[in-house]
Amino acid sequence: MRDSIFKNGKWDKTNLVSRYVTEGPKSAPHRAYYYAMGMTEDEIHQPLVGVATCWNEAAPCNIALSRQAQSVKKGVSEGLGTPREFTTITVTDGIAMGHEGMRSSLPSREAIADTVELTMRGHCYDALVGLAGCDKSLPGMMMAMIRLNVPSVFMYGGSILPGKFRGQDVTIIDVFEGVGKHASGEFSDKDLKEMECAACPSAGACGGQFTANTMACVSEAIGLALPGSAGAPAPYLTRDEYAVASGKAVMELVKVGLRPRDIVTRKAFENAAMVVAATGGSTNAALHLPAMAHEAGIEFDLFDVCDIMRKTPYIADMKPGGKYVAKDLFEAGGVSVVLKELLKGGYLHGDCLTVTGKTLEENLKGTDIPKDQDVIRPISAPISLTGGVVGLRGNLAPDGAIVKIAGMKELSFTGTARCFDSEQECLQAVLDKKYKEGDVLVIRYEGPKGGPGMREMLSTTGALYGQGMGGKVALITDGRFSGGTRGFCVGHVGPEAAVGGPIALLKDGDVITIDADKGIIDVALSEADLKARRAAWKPREHNYGSGAIWKFAEMVGPARTGAVTHPGAKAEKTAFVDL
Repeated sequence: MRDSIFKNGKWDKTNLVSRYVTEGPKSAPHRAYYYAMGMTEDEIHQPLVGVATCWNEAAPCNIALSRQAQSVKKGVSEGLGTPREFTTITVTDGIAMGHEGMRSSLPSREAIADTVELTMRGHCYDALVGLAGCDKSLPGMMMAMIRLNVPSVFMYGGSILPGKFRGQDVTIIDVFEGVGKHASGEFSDKDLKEMECAACPSAGACGGQFTANTMACVSEAIGLALPGSAGAPAPYLTRDEYAVASGKAVMELVKVGLRPRDIVTRKAFENAAMVVAATGGSTNAALHLPAMAHEAGIEFDLFDVCDIMRKTPYIADMKPGGKYVAKDLFEAGGVSVVLKELLKGGYLHGDCLTVTGKTLEENLKGTDIPKDQDVIRPISAPISLTGGVVGLRGNLAPDGAIVKIAGMKELSFTGTARCFDSEQECLQAVLDKKYKEGDVLVIRYEGPKGGPGMREMLSTTGALYGQGMGGKVALITDGRFSGGTRGFCVGHVGPEAAVGGPIALLKDGDVITIDADKGIIDVALSEADLKARRAAWKPREHNYGSGAIWKFAEMVGPARTGAVTHPGAKAEKTAFVDL
């Protein structure tokens, strides 16, 4: 940490970026704008702090963020900073799922990071508190923090409260599976309507250990969020207390110059992968952690993530593979308890710095696993010795693939390929029951470039489970799976079909073997067979010739390294904070 720039009640802005718009005669035109907004002389000459949210009225995930931002601003002001609130986009996966809208989801992560960067750069803000509520907005906001490298604190908007359907806790995933039950005749129109009206009773992100809650856990484990801030559901007023504390915390970081890249080291990324494994988190973490590492100039790809996960015990019994939702984890002590158990077991790097200015181990002092609960198991008695997510490799996926095994009993599957060149084709076949037990459903041309956009396949997997076929077929794709997906579903298969990866060469009837215990995904074809098919293969054009999705397809890299769209910190000449 650096010497404090706040002395004798005054800020030294010599090295703060906002000096370009607040200090000296040349900044008179800029100051005129600030006076127009009612800012005082003191406020203008304090550090300017961006308070960024993904607030919108698209979905419950984001609806509470504006309220929480006001509390962040209060904390910034109490810390003698000047908050400047702004918003950016978000695409809510639950609404985008199962149709063309899902192609916007992963590109939105890049758009969030880019627009936060541009707003911060354009207005010369000195620090950032970022609030996010839905899947891609969490990594997108953290990517911007690491890219800019200004003092930053991340805060999750909080999870939704669980719904109640006929005496059982339910989440949005139950509704997706309800569509399959409806197609099979198990649910009537009335049953499905009753469930859809009960599943989402409050503001907040999807309640299981899906992508949003997974990345919220990551925010604490990696050190960018205050301890405990990932836990409370969105409607709880304690979220506003964490928001005030986050605003105060960022001002302490400004004083001492502690920045994201001081915090998000290689070891911090390993801690993040551990918490994903320990909670049976989303496979999407294997896409987002490499993307975040890329912003710091750290090499940390899908295989690095999966190597950590394979060594980490699974200790939190969370949906979709387990029994509990985020509210239950919060009531059992939250992410801090999971981290403390990992530390006890010798897994966690406790010496990593965090936004508190203390190490992770120091933050966890006094944290113990509560008795009379079975949401979080002791590290000495885990649910399983292997984390809930496993990496795969073989002649079908030389650049890797990933499968979520949390809650699965059978870890190997051999079956015959049934190939589809889009998610819609496969979903319709499932709804029409035009598949059979033992099939390996192959959905290709859904990768980052080929989709474009690397869509999630929750509609298809939900329908399969709703029909009672979740453990009787496998599904592989060069696209992604929702954090809510369960069953033998393999995503991120690389290289993707659009660039001629082996998944593009498969034919109906090919025999595919998936072994999550050994980390293998193979097709029973020789190298000569694959070479002959590759010679006959022709690239397919996607349907996007312009616009944001075309731009994403043109620039995006492979899933293995995070599906990123720019060279990252290794190529930068100077970070924004040093301007």
